[in-house]
Amino acid sequence: MLDHILSILIFFPALAGIFGFVIQKDSIRAYGIAVSAIEFALALWLWFAFDSSVSGMQFMEQIALIPAFGINYILGVDGISLFIIILASFFTLIGIASLGETKDEKNMIITLLFLQMTMIGVFVALDAIVFYVFWELSLVPMLYIIGAWGGPLRVYASVKFFLYTFTGSLIMLVGMLFMAYFYYQATGTWSFAILDWYRLILPESFQLWLFVAFFFGFAIKVPMFPFHTWLPYAHGQAPTIGSVILAAILLKMGTYAFIRFSLPLFPDASVFYMFPIAVLAIIMIIYTAMVAYAQKDIKQVVAYSSVSHMGVIILGTFALNVEGISGSIFLMIGHGVVSGALFLLVGVIYDRRHTKMMSEFGGLAHVMPRYATLFGIMMMASVGMPLTINFVGEFLSLLGFYEQSHILTLLAGIAIIVGAIYMLAAYKKMFFGTVTNEANKNLPDVNKRELVALIPLVLITIWLGVYPKPLLEPINNSVEAIVQLMHDKSITEEAKSRIPNLMSDIEITRTSMQEVH
Repeated sequence: MLDHILSILIFFPALAGIFGFVIQKDSIRAYGIAVSAIEFALALWLWFAFDSSVSGMQFMEQIALIPAFGINYILGVDGISLFIIILASFFTLIGIASLGETKDEKNMIITLLFLQMTMIGVFVALDAIVFYVFWELSLVPMLYIIGAWGGPLRVYASVKFFLYTFTGSLIMLVGMLFMAYFYYQATGTWSFAILDWYRLILPESFQLWLFVAFFFGFAIKVPMFPFHTWLPYAHGQAPTIGSVILAAILLKMGTYAFIRFSLPLFPDASVFYMFPIAVLAIIMIIYTAMVAYAQKDIKQVVAYSSVSHMGVIILGTFALNVEGISGSIFLMIGHGVVSGALFLLVGVIYDRRHTKMMSEFGGLAHVMPRYATLFGIMMMASVGMPLTINFVGEFLSLLGFYEQSHILTLLAGIAIIVGAIYMLAAYKKMFFGTVTNEANKNLPDVNKRELVALIPLVLITIWLGVYPKPLLEPINNSVEAIVQLMHDKSITEEAKSRIPNLMSDIEITRTSMQEVH
């Protein structure tokens, strides 16, 4: 079964979703929880069977689809994608388990199962066309979730989300076709296999143009400044579960793709564009943090906060060293857990009051002490409090980029402080002081169903903040292989000086040890 576990992880939710149409409406929630729990158990089994000491791809599968054009069904997983897969399966389970009263609940759960298929497919696909198919298919369920279950501006938000991401994806597809053509020119055979493309060494001029083509697809998905304007609308109009999945998983597709495609395929272009992208990331951190501070809607505060923290992930990714890239991957996990939990918490209060305006609240800590405690823990994790999950990722990301630029890293660090300001200000408005609104005086605290969804996220936030080694070890091994590949493929002196030669470092270490002995 392990030989095909990745295919099972992809298609089991979709197959279960098809069978879901014949399940009775009063049984669909239990059915959805059971399916997503099995999927999560399979993802944990994948982790258990994964060899953390191996840096390359594991559990690979390959089936010829269109061999004449080098299009094959190729799957694989390494330390870079492993934990995002587990996160995707976990949040689908959490999302279905935490669903409140929802109109047309059956279609919602079936849609979530199909969305899970596309998310897992993106993170395990090793053929560019298969990757692209899953990448595009992920738009459809999310478009439906926002458009069918969203707020008053749901149609506008869903169409804007689709047009932005679809346009970027088309430009990315052009880049993929050019990559396959260059591979054909170099070898005489067509191939869309990403691992085959890793062996190509392209002239710098080609790298620069292809990097830009891929950049549009990935940057819009992140979303990077100035392509971020679709996200606040999507979050603002999406139902709680839509915002949770969007923030926790879908945004990570862009940052994951930068590491899977852009860095190893275009190492010289990555160095060339490193500082412009870093500047965009810092603008992203500062600008969206300031916008978040000005919001009156708590969900918009969390939405803009999410964009701000994605800027730190981008900064770590383009540090182009092991510390930075490993930190950015770890922060992807941390950001997913924390932002997903914050959107769930916003959903809790919205279910009770049907408003997200902070002016409607105040003194909630007196009325809902458990809710205030959970919100406080996740808020402190969001601002990077030590011993919480985000601190580890942010520290490593900034440490990695510090090797490239002290000044830009200092600016990014100062900008993160703004995040603490607006989150603390929002928490003060909602939870401290006296209860002045009569509608808030008898609000029920979090119930058992909500606690089942939130407590695991709190425990993960603290556990991985205190002891991140179980994740960092396999992540580091795979990142080291990517960084070494980038150094070996780099053709400019600037790239060779910016991208560390890990094999050289290992030899220096061995020589030093021999001298000591």
